[in-house]
Amino acid sequence: MSPVDSTPRGEIVFFEAPDGQIRLDVRLERETVWLSLNQMVELFGRDKSVISRHLRNVFGSGELQREATVAINATVQREGDREVVRQIEQFNLDAILSVGYRVNSKRGTQFRIWATRTLRDHVLQGYSLNERRLREKGLDEIEQAVALLARTLDHHALVTDEGRAVLDVVQQYARSWRLLLEYDEDRLPEAPARPSHPTADLTLDAARLAIVQMRGALAERAEVTGLFGQERGEQLSGILRSIEQTFDGEPLYPSVEARAAHVLYFVIKDHPFVDGNKRIGSLLFLEYLRLNGALLRSDSSPRFADTALVALALLIAESDPGHKQLMIRVVLNLLADDGA
Repeated sequence: MSPVDSTPRGEIVFFEAPDGQIRLDVRLERETVWLSLNQMVELFGRDKSVISRHLRNVFGSGELQREATVAINATVQREGDREVVRQIEQFNLDAILSVGYRVNSKRGTQFRIWATRTLRDHVLQGYSLNERRLREKGLDEIEQAVALLARTLDHHALVTDEGRAVLDVVQQYARSWRLLLEYDEDRLPEAPARPSHPTADLTLDAARLAIVQMRGALAERAEVTGLFGQERGEQLSGILRSIEQTFDGEPLYPSVEARAAHVLYFVIKDHPFVDGNKRIGSLLFLEYLRLNGALLRSDSSPRFADTALVALALLIAESDPGHKQLMIRVVLNLLADDGA
């Protein structure tokens, strides 16, 4: 479909016969196509009297209602040195096809196939446009509601530092969805950060060493119990193996970001430690990013502020297990929002 004009009376699209012998400017309006009597004469290759007679029979027999299938369109025509406005009858696809069946025109069949495809594409494009507008309206409302909530809680001192961090993450997540929506529809001048291909695994020994170092640092500040980092069976080993697993020869989680996000989620939700699962999950999340050179943004700033990571850990801990994919998307979108 190649629109060349768009007016209040509808959109103009081109029909060209496969043999290239005719080319018609077809009006598309109200989810159907319209041709004038002269255009139908050209399409079917019959005299005007023949086409007119078939139209009279179509309406006279009650096969179609004239009021539903005929429209009057004002057309500007040049007659000598002056332009004259003529009222031209136009017939919709139902009437065009009824005449086409009567004259048994091969070109009529070609037009029917073209019109069906054109109308389908037009409806789908319109649906896609409306769907995008609805999604954008929904995003606007979400962002406004979260912003209002954040302002209200903050102004009335009803939120802690951790709670404020959670609100910041939710606001950032809503913004990241808008960026991804615009990127998907080629409405962003530049693409968001692309996922990184893993180059290093987080081994069990490396994870345990990082946990020991964290426990030592927290112990110096008297912020841990003796149960912090104590493993439950082989669960940690199972989590680290699971993020590296493959299916049919392909990685189940192909990017650094996806594997780091799943480490964070699995450690927090599966409780592989007697105590400290949220803090250890956050630690291993950052460690996996660090090992694969993905800890910093393009401007060398950290991809996650401490407060944002605390908020993510709290959100994951409180989330319903059935919302796993939602939480993973939150993490991935925040990682992709390189301007955050």
